[in-house]
Amino acid sequence: MTADLTNPIFQDEIKARAHFEAIRWPNGPVCSHCGTINAATLVKGKSHRPGMYQCNACREPFTVTTGSVMESSHIPLHKWALAFHLMAASKKGISAHQLHRMLGITYKSAWFMAHRIREAMSDSSGGQLGGAGEIVEVDETYLGQAVENRGQRSKQGGGDKRMVVTLVERNGRARSIHADRMKRDQVARIVRDNLDRKSAMMTDEARLYWKVGREFARHEMVKHAGKEFVRGDAYTNTVEGFFSIFKRGMRGIYQHCGDRHLHRYLAEFDFRYSNRIKLGVDDVERTMRAIKGAEGKRLTYQQSR
Repeated sequence: MTADLTNPIFQDEIKARAHFEAIRWPNGPVCSHCGTINAATLVKGKSHRPGMYQCNACREPFTVTTGSVMESSHIPLHKWALAFHLMAASKKGISAHQLHRMLGITYKSAWFMAHRIREAMSDSSGGQLGGAGEIVEVDETYLGQAVENRGQRSKQGGGDKRMVVTLVERNGRARSIHADRMKRDQVARIVRDNLDRKSAMMTDEARLYWKVGREFARHEMVKHAGKEFVRGDAYTNTVEGFFSIFKRGMRGIYQHCGDRHLHRYLAEFDFRYSNRIKLGVDDVERTMRAIKGAEGKRLTYQQSR
């Protein structure tokens, strides 16, 4: 199901605040200072911000944005609601320039807002992908050219480009990591940190995976150089499909991405892929999950620069 853009939450501040409160506090207001549930009083009066609560336990004030990526933002909540929807529903992303035009805010505000939403989309659950009986595909790709190496000629494959290692569960989640060096030891460390040893690991014939593959329940390789792409359940078509969406978004929508921000864009594409229609997550539910992910995270402008 797609969101109805005529929904009052995208135009009315009171409806938008009620929408965010229902998602973040399904059982009543939760104090962001002491964690007390449903023991707060709504503070009324012109001298107080709309939606301000005072905790009856610790006496501290808070709102639905306190303790989230939206804290200290002066952008109205109905614009935050639309921005969350647009970023969650756009398969290849939406540029800060487009947000700036659609929301009627400055480009600088739209750029920072988009990074804060990406922070909300980042996976903070920890844990590893896969498990007993699970198949996980692992592959690497190169994106553009690292800023510090522009104008230099590559001495070896991908030597002057941003490098990404992605792990994708069959019919499940994706996790992407920006690698500093496409070296065997670093790739092995990424795989060990993010993949359960009981998993079956599928890769191409790259030497990066030969040694670390022995540590898993099963490691199958397809030899692309020999025109082999599928052998039984051994293939990397799923992760290559993820890269196809990611690269179209980075080249066609975002176009310019500094090295220090790449991990945030990866989190955005991982989030949408891990919460896709095929897994029963529609645009509305995906947006709600992004809003829930905003809790307990902060990103200041200085951190995002």
